[in-house]
Amino acid sequence: MHPNAVTLVVLLGNLMLPFVSAQNAGFVKSPLSETKLTGDTFELYCEVVGNPTPEIQWWYAEVNRADSFKQLWDGARKRRVSINTAYGANGVSVLGITRLTLEDSGTYECRASNDPRRNDRRQNPAITWIRAQATISVLQKPKINSSDQTILSADTTGKPVTLLCNLTTAHTPHKESFWMKNGQEIPNTRTEQRNTAYRIVKARADDSGEYMCVYTFDTAPNANATIEVKAKPDITGHKRSENKNEGENAMLYCKSVGYPHPTWTWRKVDGTSYTDIDNSTGRFFITNRDNYTELNILNLDINTDPGIYECNATNVIGNTAETTILRVRSHLAPLWPFLGVLAEIIILVVIIVVYEKRKRPDDIMDDDEPVGTMKTNSTNNHKDKNIRQRNTK
Repeated sequence: MHPNAVTLVVLLGNLMLPFVSAQNAGFVKSPLSETKLTGDTFELYCEVVGNPTPEIQWWYAEVNRADSFKQLWDGARKRRVSINTAYGANGVSVLGITRLTLEDSGTYECRASNDPRRNDRRQNPAITWIRAQATISVLQKPKINSSDQTILSADTTGKPVTLLCNLTTAHTPHKESFWMKNGQEIPNTRTEQRNTAYRIVKARADDSGEYMCVYTFDTAPNANATIEVKAKPDITGHKRSENKNEGENAMLYCKSVGYPHPTWTWRKVDGTSYTDIDNSTGRFFITNRDNYTELNILNLDINTDPGIYECNATNVIGNTAETTILRVRSHLAPLWPFLGVLAEIIILVVIIVVYEKRKRPDDIMDDDEPVGTMKTNSTNNHKDKNIRQRNTK
């Protein structure tokens, strides 16, 4: 091939490369329409693909004014608007608005473009930008009258507690209601009544938590009211003692009931004083998770680690603590039974040797000692005859 022909092919390849690799913007995921209640929060998700990666913008138009879009910015509407965008192989953006009001209803639009002319005001945005829309409808939140928070104390423990809710106003007729505790539905609590009650027969610390009465509607989001039942922590599980060998790892734990979830602390008790424990030493590691805490001690030291360890659970109602005794044995601990038997054998051997050495010389017969005169059987027979003769006289 002629050298000029090779050069021409290379030049054509370089010219064609941008056109081959370029890709117009396109949506991978588009925002979805939702119906929300005042005071709620919503998030809209938008993901786009293209080469180069497209730029993403968010726009808004009020209800019945779809021709008058305005661009949204992060921090708008008294910082209730948040926009988080990340660019990589794809472009991803999340629009969020908190503490919704009726004025937040409208059409929200995700726009994307990788057209070099996209920010040229002389260009028609309908040509340079692709769009995906979602309608957000915000309804007035129904009014629910509910019980005040309840605090379980020593006086109320074991006594019944009743939680009440009453749906007073709603945008549409409700369908039914039910009760939840800590995000889980309580069985057999569904009813069609506007007034609903949940009764705790014998209230204890493990009955505390976040209760919620929920009202459902056919054409609107669920409405709810929250009632907090609070109690000081009650530690229901912990290790009373832990036995380990030096150099091993130890794990101590405590778990509790009570609400709100406690703040956990660990310390080592030494008589009337104590030492707080944290994660700064490199050998002590504390893991806390709601009503559970765990203390891990690595590479146990027989001189410094044995002792009494205390876990303490504290919330706004009160606090409680429990202790665990940690014992650390020597490396020779597994040999102690064998060493004990060996010591008994050695002592027994020493006693036998000492006894043998302390024996009197008279007790040991010398092989060279002459044997005394032995009496014959005939002599003994003569004596027996004499005795019989005396008895017959």
